[in-house]
Amino acid sequence: MTTSSTITMYGADWCRDCIRTKKQLDELGVEYRYVDLVADPAAADVARDISGRTNIPVVVYPDSTHHVEPSNADVESKLRELALL
Repeated sequence: MTTSSTITMYGADWCRDCIRTKKQLDELGVEYRYVDLVADPAAADVARDISGRTNIPVVVYPDSTHHVEPSNADVESKLRELALL
């Protein structure tokens, strides 16, 4: 079990799902690292390597699982599972 509680979200400011997920994490008060794929285009390769897809956002959880284009319910459920809420 990892001791890190860091969530990493790969996204872009033009992506509606990214904006929604970022807003949800902010409103829930969950700490996360945001990787802006516009500012850091090379990170898009990292996100693709994680997810196997080019869709965003990619949300990587402390247990090394991830979601691609998750719904708010998916994110909330995972955060509860990890006791981050």
